[in-house]
Amino acid sequence: MKKISKVIKSIFRHIGSFFDKWLITPLTKLMLKIAGIFKDNAKSIDRIAGKKSTLIVISLLLAFGVFLLIDQESSVMIDQYAEVLYDEPVTAVYNEELYVVEGLPKTVDITLIGQRRHIFLAKQSPSTGVTVDLTGLKPGNHKVKLDYSQRLKSLDYRLDPSEVTVTIYEKVSETRSLTVDILHQDDLDSKLYIDNVELDRANVIIKGAEYKLEQVATVRALVDVDELSNPKAGEVTIKDVPLVAYDSDGKAVDVEIVPSTVDAKLTITSPSKEIPVKVVPTGDLAFGKAIESIDTNVSSVTVYGEQAAIDDIEELEVEIDVKGLDADKKFNVTLKKPSGITEISEKTITVDVNVGNSVTKEFTVNTIEFRNLADGYSVQALSEEDTRVTVVVSGSADIVNNIDASSITAYVNLDGYSEGEHEVDVRVVKSNVLLTYTPRTKQVKVRITKDS
Repeated sequence: MKKISKVIKSIFRHIGSFFDKWLITPLTKLMLKIAGIFKDNAKSIDRIAGKKSTLIVISLLLAFGVFLLIDQESSVMIDQYAEVLYDEPVTAVYNEELYVVEGLPKTVDITLIGQRRHIFLAKQSPSTGVTVDLTGLKPGNHKVKLDYSQRLKSLDYRLDPSEVTVTIYEKVSETRSLTVDILHQDDLDSKLYIDNVELDRANVIIKGAEYKLEQVATVRALVDVDELSNPKAGEVTIKDVPLVAYDSDGKAVDVEIVPSTVDAKLTITSPSKEIPVKVVPTGDLAFGKAIESIDTNVSSVTVYGEQAAIDDIEELEVEIDVKGLDADKKFNVTLKKPSGITEISEKTITVDVNVGNSVTKEFTVNTIEFRNLADGYSVQALSEEDTRVTVVVSGSADIVNNIDASSITAYVNLDGYSEGEHEVDVRVVKSNVLLTYTPRTKQVKVRITKDS
């Protein structure tokens, strides 16, 4: 502590010596000279000025004044500061009804240079921002300067960029029809379906440079399902649906659309239908085995979706893989939604398959159907043998022994066949999914003639 105290005393001693030598003593001598000049004419001043204490006080006041002067100048030199204002908006002044301007940046960066307090005041005080005056400029390319209006003149500023090249076009307009895009439709309850969307207007006006309008392929109303707070079956209106213009590649085109929004009335429906579940086994069971029965925990389900899909669907097919199966088995099957179906009342079903021994039995089918023959043609078999076919039926004994030949349908598909004699494949309708149907006669001969 003694060493530190000595060091501090030494520092203050040197500071005092410095001021005494270079400031107080010179100023005291100066005052003595001034007092000597006025000694003969102002004895009273001389008496006051001649006092050592007076001279010391005056010297200190002068020294303090010099110090303040130097400190102020140094502050001006040292206290220079810069701050960047990012993304300041640019406002262009021109006739927006007649012209379109391209190439003008939406924002610029402004660097303010000056003392901190001035920059702080500048940020608090109102400003008209960055502007560019395009008044009087005609269509074409122009190099223009950006201007920043700042009330404090004590600051310098720099814009980045400060000068830009803009292109001015004449504004033209066209009438276009509206189409609808439904956004986030998957977020809608799967039991609901948007059956129709009606806009409060069919056409809008697009404005812009002529080359921009030529790029516009469609103008779409973006109907967002997420705007519906609690969607239900019925009619609901969405206000202020935004409009966007797109080119042929689906990219947005920057044009003015009048009006910029429309109202959309949505018709929400919930089409449904109850249909039976049909289990279809795939693959071959183990040799000598057949399916005796198939039972499910549900016999029917309710499907939801588009009205057209609801109208077309008559049953829900569920496939199970029985390849190599040689004993009873229980399957847990996840139901798949057919095309156009958005929801099924059951997610999964349980299928019980009972397996027994397989038997075979032959049936003679005396009539072969001709299907898909083109209009304007007739067909006949070339021989009596070509009119009938023997079908081998395999399956569980209880099922096979309870069918007859009248329940078996054999046919040939004549799609794509023209006039002449042809050998065509024989096919058998699998009317019972638990049985296997195999025709012994693989092909028959037919003659196709053109109607006169």
